[in-house]
Formats: sequence, structure tokens, C-alpha cells
Amino acid sequence: MKSQPLQNRRPVPRLLACALASCLAIAAPAALAQSTAATVRGQITVDSAPAGQADVTVTNLATGLTRKVQASNGSYNIGGLPPGTYRIDAVADGRSTSRTVTLQVGQTATLNLSAGGVPETAAPGEATELDAVTVTSELLPEVRTSEIATYISNKQIEALPQGTRNFLAFADLVPGVMFERGTEGSTRIRSGASNPNGINVYIDGVGQKDYVLRGGISGQDSSRGNPFPQSAIGEYKVITQNYKAEFDQLNSAAIVASTRSGTNEFEGSFFWDHTATDWRTRSVFEERAGEKTETKETQYGATFGGPILRDVAHFFLAYEAKEYESPRTLEPGRGFQIPELPPALQQEAGSGLFSAPFKEDLYFAKIDWLIGENHYFELSGKYRDESEITNIGGQNLPSYGTAKLNEEKRGDLRYQYTNGPWLNDAHLTFEDSSYNPSPSTAGVAYILSDGTNFNDVIVRTGAGSDFQDKGQKGWGFQNDLTFTGWQGHTLKMGVKFKDVDVRASERQPYYPQFTYDINGSWTRPIHVKFGTVLPGVGDGNAESSNKQYGIYFQDDWEVNDKLTLNLGLRYDYEESPSYLDYVTPADVAASLRSSTALNNPNSGINVEDYISTGHNRKSFKDGWQPRLGFSYDLNADQEHVVYGGVGRAYDRNLFDWLQLEITKSTFPSVDIDFIREDGTCPRGNDPTIRCIAWDPAYYDPAVLATLASTTGEGREVFVLDNNLKVPYTDQFSLGMRNTVGEWLTDATLSYVEGHDGFAFLLGNRRPDGTFFAPGFRWGQPWGQGFPGFGNLILGTNGLKTRTSSLYLKAEKPYTAESGWGVTFAYTYMRAKEMRESPEAFSLDYPTLEDYGWNKAEVPEHRFVATGIYDGPLGMTFSGKLTLASQAPRYATNCLDVDRPDNCFIDQYKPSGTFGFKQVDLAVQKNFDTGAGFVMWVRGDIFNVFDWANYIGYDDWYGGFNDPNENFGRPTVQALPTRTFKLSLGFNF
Repeated sequence: MKSQPLQNRRPVPRLLACALASCLAIAAPAALAQSTAATVRGQITVDSAPAGQADVTVTNLATGLTRKVQASNGSYNIGGLPPGTYRIDAVADGRSTSRTVTLQVGQTATLNLSAGGVPETAAPGEATELDAVTVTSELLPEVRTSEIATYISNKQIEALPQGTRNFLAFADLVPGVMFERGTEGSTRIRSGASNPNGINVYIDGVGQKDYVLRGGISGQDSSRGNPFPQSAIGEYKVITQNYKAEFDQLNSAAIVASTRSGTNEFEGSFFWDHTATDWRTRSVFEERAGEKTETKETQYGATFGGPILRDVAHFFLAYEAKEYESPRTLEPGRGFQIPELPPALQQEAGSGLFSAPFKEDLYFAKIDWLIGENHYFELSGKYRDESEITNIGGQNLPSYGTAKLNEEKRGDLRYQYTNGPWLNDAHLTFEDSSYNPSPSTAGVAYILSDGTNFNDVIVRTGAGSDFQDKGQKGWGFQNDLTFTGWQGHTLKMGVKFKDVDVRASERQPYYPQFTYDINGSWTRPIHVKFGTVLPGVGDGNAESSNKQYGIYFQDDWEVNDKLTLNLGLRYDYEESPSYLDYVTPADVAASLRSSTALNNPNSGINVEDYISTGHNRKSFKDGWQPRLGFSYDLNADQEHVVYGGVGRAYDRNLFDWLQLEITKSTFPSVDIDFIREDGTCPRGNDPTIRCIAWDPAYYDPAVLATLASTTGEGREVFVLDNNLKVPYTDQFSLGMRNTVGEWLTDATLSYVEGHDGFAFLLGNRRPDGTFFAPGFRWGQPWGQGFPGFGNLILGTNGLKTRTSSLYLKAEKPYTAESGWGVTFAYTYMRAKEMRESPEAFSLDYPTLEDYGWNKAEVPEHRFVATGIYDGPLGMTFSGKLTLASQAPRYATNCLDVDRPDNCFIDQYKPSGTFGFKQVDLAVQKNFDTGAGFVMWVRGDIFNVFDWANYIGYDDWYGGFNDPNENFGRPTVQALPTRTFKLSLGFNF
């Protein structure tokens, strides 16, 4: 068998090959875990009455996997089926019937069968030789479910225009879900206004959660890379709400993907695609500069799979690589232009256009083994290796860039046992991921500011500040048990345990960061920030051996032929020793207790809430998650179904936040001002700010280190709430699905509340315990820490979100018989949040409540349409249209105020109706050699109309009575501009 598009498969007489020629899930894997496996259920009737005795057999036409059950009072239920094409044979009262159907990932399909007078000609499940060259299969839509879910088929993944080969990019076909790109090409999934960290991706039933870093899944924090080789993904579905109790460690969207597997025929493929500088138009900024940055995007890979023993064991291998050179643009801050910079910086900046390299290798391998009809084993593994240069562009010159390494290994050993109505699914998993950014240049940094606020950077060059070594490593066990022997009920229960070591080494800043005043001397610094190891206390490392426990129960109850109830309850619990056993250093605890400012009632702080003895912290124990849903089939014919649900879902607190309590205490940063040439200090004569005479010897890090306290005096301190909670969402929905001929439509009203998001607050207080100076609503009390120490940062929970949405969806699924398919998805969303997501630092106001409610940075209107059409001469055409309204942006407003420095957090929308609009087209031509070998060539054109989309703006309103004339001006253009990509490959 082959992995090329369906219409090019060479006809062969065998049933197994012929059936694959028409299915949507071309390369269905062997059986999967519960969350990705499909279930088919229904009624067997004889002469319009429920069959008294009936045997039902399902046979996977690609792998030969077979399952058999006996119907009870005519009802049958078969679970644990991999997505793919099946022949379903039923025998009742000596009469038989057979249907060939396609089951999708994680689907619960209803198929009613009537055993007529057709004589048995072959035993159920026995492969039959046919003279015909095509066997059509019926796609069973899933309509009787309470989930808000959308399926992404293998055909869509293969055919629709796409530049990155990140399979998650197709998630934006789902109402309410956005596939977002950062300014450096990083990607993330966001559902509604929920934090992107709240998603989880389940590949073959195993969650890919990142316990340390942002992004939701491991390896996706600020990475241009892909989490998994796309050629190894069979299909997936996106569940935005009302997932069942088996899904854990998420409070946003769940993405359920199944991988490909070897089949009973050897198959393989190779692809190469490429685009370069001359194949794209200039960006707006390149037009202004009069030149184009050299860019390159090359991707290539191969797959190979087949039988080890036919109908018994199979193997599958996949490899993908990508090599990028991506454009970056320098945009000096505070409204400055390159000609206004010092000469040396102008020379490095040039035209302000740079290129950032990236390289990734992805590997996946799987072996499956079926022993008899009851025992199934599977072993799979993934390896990911990335290297890139980041942190250039914006205010950063190339020398200030960060060299980043990203590596991940995962393994999964699975055993499945079936026996009549019982199905047991067990996984033993291993994971090891690491994230290692470090400065690409050694030495010291040169940071140019306006001299009044060191955070208002104009440009940076020299040695960067970012050094981290973070990751997770451990093993896990999960077991899911399903029982279908109770008529009308599908009972699921499961347990999960993980032992994962999480670690974080963070030395910020790694190299000294010297700040200069653009209005003063360009060679004499006014400030330095540097980090140092605290002798006898630590070196900036934190580790924790975390234990995670989960248990759930789920009953999918078919009350009658119209009403189905989904009743689930889940409980999760985690122990993090680094948090539980942490002891606040004695000098820190004593100072917190002695601080008159912090203990003043005006502060609103109870210092005892943040002082840990090593015994007064408890793990969060309230992780109960009821998940209830219903579907009501109005006419019991699956054509008009009303559905809805309510549920709660808990995520977790990232270790990257919790570890700061340890690492910031053991590798403190030191801030020192230098006396100007006129004898003044940059920030006045504030006695809390250290200001000393400048000496060129301080350019030597060893000499600079002598200025640091050996006891950590004056260091910034992070402390965590002793009663940390866990972020969660409460979800409510009501909708209706309709089947009209080949069309599927869906309309849903959704409401989601997010609670207990993690945030850092500034604990500094003025002598009277207040946060702001009298008469002001702005002006953080920086430098006014607690006795003997610097700034105090408080880690706690309390961020909230609210999202009300209308989802509209219409789809005519692609089938090989019709040769075309289209999808339409519209989202209307009203979303509010307390703090810009996913930002955790909330240092502008004393409490989270002071932020009030702000509009979330998501578009109010979003529309996505796709189409696939099989044209003449073996050509396939496809397209995608994306439209989104402008999303609000955050900005600090110091212009529309009653006095200088009395700023406030404000929001605005950039000009223009659309915040994003893009049309992509693709065409592929296949050449069948007639010897089981198919070559193909493909062209993709992205952003056909070359519309300029922006993801960065000048958000500086201006100072008091000094408006910024560039306010709201675009600073970063989203890629791609109009770009052509050529792809070549072959399949056998």
C-alpha cells in the first residue's frame, strides 16, 4: 500500500488494498489508547425487531485487526478501535449483513444494522477476494455527543495549503481556536481567552504536557519547530469543550491525534519542499529599506512501513527535517530611528534587516504486535532535536541574540487486552526534554535607553542575558478499563501515575548588562545589572521529583434511542517537593516579619502567607472535576441533535514559575547606578538605590563581582503563597447539530470562566504601607523592598477570564467518491481578562483586582474556510481563507493623564477593519508510473493577494503632553508575504 493521495493509488484486486483506496484515514494505526480509539455501537435487528442472538465482527481492512462481540438484546458496542476503514459483519438467526465504514480518531459512531435474507458466504472477518477494483466505505459522522469537537482528516492535512508542516496549524479550522505565531516564528494554540498553557495534546492517548515551560506541550515554548513529524500523523480532532473525564492536565482545548502505523503492504514516501528569497515579495519594512533579507525555508523527510508478519505485526518509521533562515527587523524603541543611534550601533544595524537560522530533526518509530484476538502490544518512540538563533530584531541587534537548543525524547510501551465486553488499555511511558538557551556572544551588553527609565530600551547589543537549562524527565503508567456489558452503558474508569523530575537552572543576567543614556555619554554607562552565585547558598539551580496521581470514572449512558448522557468525574493530585519542602531563608523571614511597611495594614499583605517553614505547605487537594453532558436526537435518526454540557477542568502550575523562589535566591541579580559626569545619580538621591562612581575596571566581570554582597544583601526575593491553588475553568455550552444530505452543520453557544491563574505581584511598599505615592495611581515603588533586600515579588493565584462565544460550523466532508470537500467556521467571541495573557508578571498594581476587567487580545470575529477539489489529469486543488477582526492591544498611557508620571494601563485597537486576512492556494499533480511508484509535484502560494498582516505595533502613547507621533504604527509584519513554495516527492 502507499501513502500518497487516494486518487493515485494503483488498483489491485485484494479487498484490503481496494478498501484503502476509498477511505479518508489512509494510514490508520493499530489500536490506540482510549482517548484516541474509536467506538462503534448500535442495534442489530431481524425483521424490524431486536435480534435475540447476534455475533458482530469488525475487521480493520489495513492491518487485519479483528474484534468480536455478542449483541445483547440486539445492542452491540465495540471500543478500542484505531481510526480507519472497517468491515462490520453481523450474523443473527442464520442471516447476515455487512457494511464497510470509516471510523475517525476518538469517535463514538452509531451504526444500526438489519440482518436480512443474505446467506452467509464467508465467515465474518474472513478476507474475501473481489473482482471489483473499488470498495467504498461510509463515513459515519459523530453527532450524538456532548463534546464540542471538530475532526481534522488525513486528507485535509495532506491537501490544504500549509508552509510549516506543523500538524497543529490545522487546528484553526475549528471555531474558537487560533493557531498563533509569535514575532520570532514561534507557534502556540489558544482556545478562546484561555491561557495557551492550558491546552494538552494527546498522541496515541498519551499527553504531551510540558510541566516546566509555557506552550501547553513540551518543546513549544518560543520554538519555530514542530512537536511531531506531520508525515507520522494520521488524523486528529480538536475538543474545545466538554471533553470527558479521561482527559487530564488541561483547562483549555484538547487535541487528540493518532499516529500512522505499518499495514499489510510495504509502503514508503519521500518529500522535499523549498522556498527562498526570490520566491517571496518584500515585506513593508524591506520596501522601506530598499533591500530584501536573505531567507530560506527547506523541509524534507521520508516514511517507510509495512508488515513484519501479515495481520499480526507491523512497523512504521518517519523522519522530517526543516532548515530556516527567517527575516528579522530592527525597530528601535521610544520612537527612535537607526540614524539617531551611536555610530557603532548604526554600523551593526545597517539597514535594520537580519536573518535568524533554525534547524530541526524529528524522528518517529512504531512497532505493533497482535497475539491472537485478545492481546495487542505496541512500542513507539519520538526524538526531536532543534538549534536556532533567537532574540534578534525588535530592539535587539544580532550580537545580542540567543543560541537555543531544544531536545525531546519520548517512548510509549502499550498493552491492550480484550475479552468480550471488557477492554483494558495500559501504557508505560518515558519522557526526557530539555530547553537550553544561552547568549550567542560573550562579554558585556550595551543597552541604550532614554536615561529616565531603564526598562524603556531603545536598542541592545553585545552579550545577551538569557541563560537557562530547564527540562523534565521521568516515567509514567496509565491504565484505562472499559466495560460494555451493561446494556445502554459504556463504563470507563482509569488511573494514572507519573514520576517526573523537573529542573530549572536560570542565571539572569548571565553577562553584565550596562545601560547608557542616549541623551548623555555613549561611552560611559549610567547603570549595570549583573548576576552572581551566592556562596554557601546555591548556584541558580532548582530540582523537584514530582509525583502525579489521577483517577476518573465515566458513564456514557444511552437512556433511549434519543437521549444520551455523558456522566464523568475526575480527580487529580500532584506533589512538588521543591515547593512543599522549601524553607524560607532565616534572614529573609526575619526581615519580612520586621518590615514596618509590609506589616502596615495599608499594604494588604500578610507576610506569614509567604513564609515557609518546610511543614506549613500542602499540595492542592480540591482537584475534583465533574463533567456532565447530554445529547438529544430529536427524531432518533441522527439528523437533528441538541447537545450541551457543563464541566470543570484543572490544569497545573508551571515549575518555571515555582522554581524562581529558589533560583532567584541563589543567583541574585545586582542593580547599581553610576554617577553621571555632572555628579548626579540617574534616579536621583534615593537612599534605597545604590549609586557609585564609575570605573572602567567594572567592564571586567571579576571586578564587577566584588560589588555584590557575599550574603545576598540587597538581592531581589521571590516568595510563593503557602496555599497555592491550581488554575481551572468552568465550561458551559448548548448547541445543535444537523445532518442535511452530505452536509454537517453545528451551532453552539459557549461560556467559559477561568479562575486561579498564576501571577507574580510586586510586594514592595512605601514606608506607610501604600503602593502608590499620594495622589497617584501609577508609579511602582521600585527599590523600596524590605530591610536588607531589594525588590519583593509575590507568587499567587487569582487571575480570571470570561469568554462568551457563538460557534458556527458547516462542512461537506471530502470523499473520494465525490472528489471534493469544504469547511466553514465562524467565531463570534466576547472575551475579558484581568491581565494580558499569557503574561504572569503583574507588577503594575498592588493586587490583581486593581487590574479590573480588560478585553482579551483575541479577535471578536473570525472566519476560516477551506476547500479541496479533485480536478482533471490527476490534479488536486485546495485553498484556505482566513479573516479576523482587529484584536485589542495593551499599552501604557502616560499621555491622557492629569499630571506627569500618573500613567495607567490602557487598550486600543490598531486601525483597519481586519487584523488578519490571508488567502492560500495549492495544486498538486501526480504521475503514476504504473509500477506501484507515484511521483508528484506541488505548488503552494501563500498570501496570494500579498495582504500585510502585523503582529507588532508601537504601543507607546507618549509622555505627558508629548504624544508619540508613531503610536499605533506597525513594527513587526507577520509572515508570509506572498510566497511560492515548491514541493516534490514520491510514494511507493
